[in-house]
Amino acid sequence: MSIYEDLKPISLDEVHTYPLSSRPSKVTVKDFAKTINEESSLGDYLNSLPDILAVQNLREIASRIHRARRLGKPIIWGIGGHVIKTGLAPVIIDLLNRGFVSAIAANGSVLVHDAEIAMVGSTSEDVDATLGEGVFGGAEETGKLLNEAARAGAKDSIGLGEAMGRAVLAVKLQHESASLLCAAYKARVPFTAHLTIGGDIAHFHPQADGAALGATSHTDFCLLTELVRRMNGGGVYLNIGSAVTLPEVFLKCVTLVRNLGHELSDITTANFDFIQSYRPLTNVVRRPTADGAGRGFAITGHHELTIPLLAAELICGAREP
Repeated sequence: MSIYEDLKPISLDEVHTYPLSSRPSKVTVKDFAKTINEESSLGDYLNSLPDILAVQNLREIASRIHRARRLGKPIIWGIGGHVIKTGLAPVIIDLLNRGFVSAIAANGSVLVHDAEIAMVGSTSEDVDATLGEGVFGGAEETGKLLNEAARAGAKDSIGLGEAMGRAVLAVKLQHESASLLCAAYKARVPFTAHLTIGGDIAHFHPQADGAALGATSHTDFCLLTELVRRMNGGGVYLNIGSAVTLPEVFLKCVTLVRNLGHELSDITTANFDFIQSYRPLTNVVRRPTADGAGRGFAITGHHELTIPLLAAELICGAREP
């Protein structure tokens, strides 16, 4: 006998139930993954993915990118250095040539890694092995190229991204075909660079000129803001692999556009990263699209998997009606 004299378990006898077949459900067998075989095409593979959660979001992002291209609205790729280090430049260059990239915004590390790839076909030094000796970041050619480009860009009143593309192409390097800077410059696709002074190895080289770096990066901020202004009515902004710098820059572009009295609605934003950090989720996915201004997405996964998958969906997936 229970010690709780006046307390008895509630009776379940009168619980109301309903037929399972009458209930709306979020997942049905038609949404399940399909099997593929050795003869399956890339299109077959894309169609085999379960039409659930992240796959639905990826397909929706691809559809919105197609729509932006059809409407002539900007499709801006904001990228961090990890995107270059995971070997994705050829994928993005191909999408650029297909009209799925109308502008690139980069943090400072992109300039370092992309330039090194163009120069010698390799990048990403072993920091642990070089930091103790004080030689981390000391590659002469890297610092010289970046800083001379910044000085020349400041002199010509152009942005750092454009100045870097011009400088790398002028050297006629062996691996320029793998360089995003070169591809964007040759295609006249805007490439903006957004620095955190002191955050990149080129900033402590003898040729470093803070005024030139700041002036050219500020020009690029203004250029990116104009591109964001043009997103109104169907544009897309993708943040890929930048957890702090580009989300902060993008948010300032958004507020500047609205501060100047321009409408910015019906936009699409998405953050691609292997973890969903505070700033990208807040400053890219949520705030700019709030109050009916658009829709934001978050795709979690390694860039070397998710970006080729997005490219495949754009090229071989279902098209927007």
